[in-house]
Amino acid sequence: MASIHEQIEKEVTGNDVVLFMKGTPQFPMCGFSSQVVQILDYLGVDYRGVNVLDDEGIRNGIKEYSNWPTIPQLYVKGEFVGGCDIVREMFQAGELAEHFKEAGVPTTQTA
Repeated sequence: MASIHEQIEKEVTGNDVVLFMKGTPQFPMCGFSSQVVQILDYLGVDYRGVNVLDDEGIRNGIKEYSNWPTIPQLYVKGEFVGGCDIVREMFQAGELAEHFKEAGVPTTQTA
């Protein structure tokens, strides 16, 4: 069986955009996760949501993997982008859509 680190690595490298979150994109279970989902949905980004509430190992492991203490955590093309505050600030400044564009991730909206 794969270690937690290997499971996380597979999600991060196997998806162009992955959001480790509380709940699912259809039913976020915290306000911070909900905000990031709303931003990604607004931009029209195709992403994979990983519900950390389903697996305590992943919930704790993702914090170690990124060296970031909070959830949600957004990854684009294998790179850690940030949590809710960073994603929201990047979105408001127009930087998030630009980041997706530079990474080759299609969006339906620019800001």
